Amino acid sequence: MIAPNTVEVTRGMGPPDARANACYGRETTPAVLETVTEQVMIQPPQIDSSGQVLEPAIFVTETQQRIISERRELWFETPCQADTDPEYIASLQRALAARGHYNGPVNGEMTQSTRRAIRRFQEPQGLDSAVLSLAAARQLGISVWDPELAYGTEATN
Repeated sequence: MIAPNTVEVTRGMGPPDARANACYGRETTPAVLETVTEQVMIQPPQIDSSGQVLEPAIFVTETQQRIISERRELWFETPCQADTDPEYIASLQRALAARGHYNGPVNGEMTQSTRRAIRRFQEPQGLDSAVLSLAAARQLGISVWDPELAYGTEATN
């Protein structure tokens, strides 16, 4: 059985180019292994010139694990308030419901059904995650594009 993806959300900690004021989600998918058992010949049969087998071949059983897919770690920016702000979560639930991905109550709580809806919305875009990405939040219209952050400068208050 494959362990579920490990998800972590942190502020200012992320990929090498992480911005101190941004939040990042990290999905870690474990490697997928298979166990293969096979017979390996360690000594070929001894056959005389007439084709008669003098000594049969000798085999041993070997069991190995092979990696089917490597462990994968993916960092992506996420809205910082996505898991903690009830008003933001309620807006997210309404936006997902309007697009047919969520049919639960609009209660401002980050429930399992809300997370499943986030995954359903993001999966066709290449992100199989229950953590809302900033890109998805912008597509849903609940986070805005900040040109100052896009150019790597800090906004001054």
